[in-house]
Amino acid sequence: MAIPTYETIMLPLLQLTKDGKEYSISQLVGRLADQFHLSEQEKSEMLPSGKEAVFSNRTRWARYYLLKAGFLTDPHRGIVRVTDQGLALLKKNPTKISWKDLFTSAENSTQKTPVETGDHKPLGDSANTPEELIETGYQKLRQEVEAELLAKVKKCSPKFFENLVVELMVKLGYGGSFKGSGFVTGKSGDKGIDGVIREDKLGFDFICIQAKRWDTGAISREDVQKFVGALHGQKANKGIFITTSVFAKTAVEYANTIQNKVVLIDGQKLAELMFETGLGLSLVTAYEVKKIDVDYFFEDEESEATAAKA
Repeated sequence: MAIPTYETIMLPLLQLTKDGKEYSISQLVGRLADQFHLSEQEKSEMLPSGKEAVFSNRTRWARYYLLKAGFLTDPHRGIVRVTDQGLALLKKNPTKISWKDLFTSAENSTQKTPVETGDHKPLGDSANTPEELIETGYQKLRQEVEAELLAKVKKCSPKFFENLVVELMVKLGYGGSFKGSGFVTGKSGDKGIDGVIREDKLGFDFICIQAKRWDTGAISREDVQKFVGALHGQKANKGIFITTSVFAKTAVEYANTIQNKVVLIDGQKLAELMFETGLGLSLVTAYEVKKIDVDYFFEDEESEATAAKA
């Protein structure tokens, strides 16, 4: 089944707490995953950032809105417990809890909550949490910029492209911080080595680069074989073949079987690496997503007792 939305999760989550016991978010995530019969793949599916599982994120937001609506309370850090208001709602045997239910609950309650004023109204529809909306939007913008980057690179001269790939490798951390660790060599179209990255000052270890700025057509197995031959001529063990186009399946298979370590970077991967390093880009704006550091607000029992007497 598809991973349930955070709105779909709200009622099952509240029902799990109807015994009045205290639950941690990890306990709720585990029990809800079993209740929804999620597969291991669905449980482990990550947000685009790769920093949190989608289901865990949606459960956390379902918990958040239930807390703000007054259905749950958080007596301790990372812990929730059902409230009288939450139990009253469950006695009505609802088939689901929607965002509208949160507003209705707030309007009928004597305790004002942020939900009542709309301060915590979800962004967009109930299928996505705020993080998902932000990350999906970010990924879309990134894909558009990467596509534009690749189009720009394809229009550059071969010489400019050779300098670009050498600069990219240095930005990725290959080569030392010393001057001249990466440089362009040879002539465009000579089927030889277009650039070299020296990994130490004395040149004991180095990486050779082949750069092909192709608009169409795939890099063949024969093209990669010629590059490997050029590596042997330079007595090099490592090489990077970069193109603005794509590699034929046979070329990829060949690179995976030879003794020399040859990395193939196609146009899509090239654009991704340029985006990650900021090469050819300028920063428009940056956003930081923050959350409460629960450890900062933790007080041991002795501190709590002292505060209570004060």
